[in-house]
Amino acid sequence: MEFRCIPASLSSSLGACDTVAIGLFASPQNGPEGSSGPSHEGGFEPLDPALAEALGAELEPWLRQRRFKAKPGECLSLQRLGQQPGSVILVGLGEAASYALSSLQEAAAAAARCALASGSVQLGLALPLAGLDPAEAAAAMAIAVRLSLYEDQRFKGEPQARPLPQRIDLIGLPAEASNGLARVEATCAGVELARQLVAAPPNVATPQHLADTAASIAQNHGLSLKVLERGDCEAAGMGAFLAVAQGSDLPPKFIHLTYTPQGGAQRRVVLVGKGLTFDSGGYNLKTGGSQIEMMKYDMGGSAAVLGAARAIGQLQPAGVEVHVIVASCENMISGGAVHPGDVVTTSKGKTIEINNTDAEGRLTLADALDYACGLEPDAVVDLATLTGACVIALGDEMAGLWSNSDGLAEALLKAGAAGGEALWRMPLRASYKKGLKSGVADLKNTGPRPGGSITAALFLQDFVTQGLPWAHLDIAGTVWSDKGRGLDPAGATGYGVRTLVEWVCRGASSGN
Repeated sequence: MEFRCIPASLSSSLGACDTVAIGLFASPQNGPEGSSGPSHEGGFEPLDPALAEALGAELEPWLRQRRFKAKPGECLSLQRLGQQPGSVILVGLGEAASYALSSLQEAAAAAARCALASGSVQLGLALPLAGLDPAEAAAAMAIAVRLSLYEDQRFKGEPQARPLPQRIDLIGLPAEASNGLARVEATCAGVELARQLVAAPPNVATPQHLADTAASIAQNHGLSLKVLERGDCEAAGMGAFLAVAQGSDLPPKFIHLTYTPQGGAQRRVVLVGKGLTFDSGGYNLKTGGSQIEMMKYDMGGSAAVLGAARAIGQLQPAGVEVHVIVASCENMISGGAVHPGDVVTTSKGKTIEINNTDAEGRLTLADALDYACGLEPDAVVDLATLTGACVIALGDEMAGLWSNSDGLAEALLKAGAAGGEALWRMPLRASYKKGLKSGVADLKNTGPRPGGSITAALFLQDFVTQGLPWAHLDIAGTVWSDKGRGLDPAGATGYGVRTLVEWVCRGASSGN
């Protein structure tokens, strides 16, 4: 799939593609001051006169007849027999006042899916910048097109061929906007890897499979790899991680990938991903309605950091050393599984009373975060499908962000916005930590139900070196989409890869 920035105007570029998608703004719900109706009959802003002339005077009446409102992502396809382009897609952008990079991505994704259905080979996207940075807009559109057309058919007995558009022209963008395309291929490949890992069934995506994936990334992109086996983890005192793993017949894998830039590093950062390849809940077994059959996606955090590692290895950003940590295992029931009420000792020496075996991810992350801090980094970011409470609070379109550093939090929010992944900063309210007090150990692994995502973050913070910039992303709601949304098809989304790649490539600085 080739992407090109075409500085020429839309009216002069119409004949270069077999399909052209044109973005239209919705009329404001309220017209000029003092009026109560829309500012333009039909629900969309008037077409540019040159465009209207090129496409024919009958286009606007046809759109009104079809009740086109230009809602975000709304599409209408017009077939033009014997003309070039043969297909014109009108795609809604919503109101201009709320137009943002995410709006542009949604429109590009919707147009791409519509073009795929029409059999387009050469697609032109004529979507307005409306004040957006041209390079960022080019990247956003290219990523949206590629990722929205992704389909995973690996486990189908008879995969169906889907001819994809081979060339996408980004019409009306200046030539320098092509600089924004430099990271598109690597970023999308990282997202697609994450999607494949999350979507794979748990009898395929085992801890060994994650270790093999890390080995492939290391070999193909020049990273170094260390995998700690059970005995190594025992020697390191990782009692919390091993407690979760002890109920499974599959051996745990503690994965450590390292990207080292040429010319030396001015900064060192660590990305930590929760790696539960299947979560039964343990003896606090997940019951009906708990989506136990979907607990293959409980390794969404590890998929995100491995996908980011793959992209970073290809992009080779200068000046930043990146470590990727995954403590991978299954949470299963057996005669040797951990009991509710057991007390375990972490590598940091803290003891934990396990009052709920279904709050296992934070146990694995406790030892992983302690290991990460031992690398003496400048910042640590962890990603985890950690709590249902975060899903209740924020839904499935944005992840929760907790951080002890305003600079790091702001940098991640900016990276998420640039990558098209929504984050919402949540409080680390210290007084809530009293809910983690244990009568027999240093702390319990769960607190009361109210504020459950906050107490989970506070639990993790206990295993981060004081003063070290750290952020926790709870991606439980965003890692999977039942029906698809934006540029994500139904199923695994690969959430987190774009944010991490943006953050690292922007300097991975806690203050920038």
